[in-house]
Amino acid sequence: MNYFSSDFTLGILGGGQLGKMILYETRKYDIATKVIDPSNEAPCKIACNEFVQGDLMDYDTVFNFGKDVDVLTFEIEHVNVDALEALEKEGVNVYPSSKTLRIIQNKATQKLFYTDHNIPTAPFTRFAYTSEVKEAVSNGGVTLPFVWKSAQFGYDGNGVKVIRKIEDLEGLPNVECIAEEMIPFKNELAVIVTRNPKGQVATYPVVEMEFHPEANQVEYVICPARIAPEVAQQAQQVAVEVSNAIGHVGLLAVEMFQTENDEILVNECAPRPHNSGHYSIEASYTNQFEQHLRAILDLPLGNTQSKVAGIMVNLVGAEGHTGNVKYENIEQIMELPGVTPHIYGKRETRPFRKMGHVTIVNEDIAKAREIAAEVKGTIKVISQ
Repeated sequence: MNYFSSDFTLGILGGGQLGKMILYETRKYDIATKVIDPSNEAPCKIACNEFVQGDLMDYDTVFNFGKDVDVLTFEIEHVNVDALEALEKEGVNVYPSSKTLRIIQNKATQKLFYTDHNIPTAPFTRFAYTSEVKEAVSNGGVTLPFVWKSAQFGYDGNGVKVIRKIEDLEGLPNVECIAEEMIPFKNELAVIVTRNPKGQVATYPVVEMEFHPEANQVEYVICPARIAPEVAQQAQQVAVEVSNAIGHVGLLAVEMFQTENDEILVNECAPRPHNSGHYSIEASYTNQFEQHLRAILDLPLGNTQSKVAGIMVNLVGAEGHTGNVKYENIEQIMELPGVTPHIYGKRETRPFRKMGHVTIVNEDIAKAREIAAEVKGTIKVISQ
C-alpha cells in the first residue's frame, strides 16, 4: 500500500500530546491523518488533516470514526474496546489490536495476564470494590503497607495510592481495584519494545525513571539507565517476554522495578508511545513516534540505538496555579547546552498537569543529569 502523498488515511483515537508528536512524523512522510478527541482544544487539532470532536468511550462514535480510515491507532487506552473489536471484524486494521487493549486496559486483568504467563510481577489481590480491601486488611488477608490501584481509568499518578494505615483508604473511589504488595526497589526502569505485523521486533535501551514523591509522576527519564549491564540485559529480556506474550503490533512500553536483590518485576505496560520514550526525539536514531508509525504501517523498523545520552524532564503545572499558562524562565533554559523544550499546546495549566517536556543531550550522562536538575529548578509552569 502507498502511504505517502496518497489517499491513505491514518486514524488516531485521542488528540493529546502523544498524538501531536506522532503527527510530527506523519507530516514528515506526508501521511494523511484524521484525529478524534473529546476536547475542541486538543493539541492535535492544529496538525492533523481532519479533526473530529467526540467521546472516545462511546461505541457508535468510535465505530463510525474508524470506518472512515484505513488504519486505526490510539494514543490513550481509555477508548471503547468493543468498537475496536467490531471494526476489526469489518476489516479495519486496528493497531495495537482490541485483544491487546483488553489485556492492558484493566490493571487487574493485566496483572492476572502476567501471572498466567509466568512473567515476574509483585504479588497482588484483586477486589471488586475498594470497600472489600478494608475487610481484607481487618481479617489479615492483606498486609499493610501496600499499593492501592484502581483497575481502570488511572493515569499520571491518579488511581494509585500507597496505603500505610487503614485510614489511608478513606476517600478512595469504591471501584474495582488491586492491592499490590510493596516491593523494596533500587530503581524504576522501562523498556520500549516495537513489533510490526511481519513479526520484526526492535527494543530500545533500558531507561531509568525518577518520580515526584507526591504526585507519583515521572520527573526525569534517564537513558541509558545507570545500572549494571547484566541488570539491563535482564530488563530487556523480561520486556521482550511481555511483548511476545501479548503479541502486540506497535509500541509496548514495559515499566519495571529493579529490586534490592536485582530481580526485575513488571509493574505495568502501555501499548502506545510513552513518557519514558520522549528522550528519543533528540537522542535516538529513530524516535519512538516514528517507530510506532513504522510498526503499525508494517514498514521496516528503525535503529533504536541512542546517538547520545539523553535525559527528559517533565514540565508539569506548578502547585497553586490554575489558568492560562505561562512558561517562566524558558529563555534561560534554552541558553543551556543540549536543551530542547517541547510545549504540548495546552493553554490552561493546573497542578501537576503535563504541559510539556525538556530533553537534555550530552556525551556525558552525569553532565546531562546536572543540566537536567538546573532545568528543573529554573523553568516554572505557572498561570498568568
